[in-house]
Amino acid sequence: MIVGKFPNLRPRRLRKNENIRRLVRETRITLDDLIYPIFVRYGENIVEEVPSMPGVYRYSVDKVADAVKEVRDLGIPAVILFGIPEHKDEVGSDTWSEEGIIQQALRKIKSEVPDIYVITDVCFCEYTSHGHCGVLHDHEVDNDLTLENLKKQVVSHAENGADMVAPSGMMDGMVKAIREALDEAGFKHIPIMAYSAKFASAFYGPFRDAAESAPAFGDRRSYQMDPANSREALKEVLMDIEEGADIVMVKPALAYLDIISKVKENVLVPVCAYNVSGEYSLIKAAGRLGWVDEKRVMWETLLSIKRAGADMIITYFAKDVANMINKGEV
Repeated sequence: MIVGKFPNLRPRRLRKNENIRRLVRETRITLDDLIYPIFVRYGENIVEEVPSMPGVYRYSVDKVADAVKEVRDLGIPAVILFGIPEHKDEVGSDTWSEEGIIQQALRKIKSEVPDIYVITDVCFCEYTSHGHCGVLHDHEVDNDLTLENLKKQVVSHAENGADMVAPSGMMDGMVKAIREALDEAGFKHIPIMAYSAKFASAFYGPFRDAAESAPAFGDRRSYQMDPANSREALKEVLMDIEEGADIVMVKPALAYLDIISKVKENVLVPVCAYNVSGEYSLIKAAGRLGWVDEKRVMWETLLSIKRAGADMIITYFAKDVANMINKGEV
């Protein structure tokens, strides 16, 4: 490919002012790209800021609809719910209980904000007494026993109003099991967004604070992916698509832009990226210290994720970004 050379070619001609830069801009972030995570906890009249995530809150069920209305009014099309139950047990039974924290939140949201799209995170780490993502056997997560509980969880979520389920535990065969369970229960219309390439990352620390989900022992490297592996990530993605995933996800995003790009080039389904808690908190902390321009770094970060190939982004910055877009600041 011949692109020409100076002085006949002067790329700065197309950077002269903001109007021409807008006209030739290759990548854009819009409200339609955003999904906002919301933490729901037991109790009443609770709106509590997460200490390690400035600007992010945990809401009791009676307050969650107000939080969702704010998101809806900003023009953000979807939220993803994470629950913090009152009682935890060995198998995370709150996840399929009719009075489980997510089930209560779904009914509340759908009764008061029916026009928001609600995705539910499907896992067990927030709900188990040991903090791991499934049923334990000899201190190891039993993959196939966990699949049986995942089936109950997703059907319960669908029955209570979930628009989409998002399994995040990285169990082998989870998408197949969930698709079959939803179809058999009459929920063929409910899509699955699979956390297909979820890495065992150090960037999850603030989330575990927010969701009270740190493992009581060991770590999650026997089921989450090794950060060193990219071909394996693509294998996981392709397996999930074959099993019925409607959307695939890469998590985290910023340290895995190459994975997002590789996945985008090799699949025909939408690609989601999760701009995780650690990525959020690092920018927030540096911004508060005056070391970086928080808004510009936030925007550049999300732009890089979109440029890498993400069709949608789960991000704690969603409300900040929406405010910037709505005010014409970008």
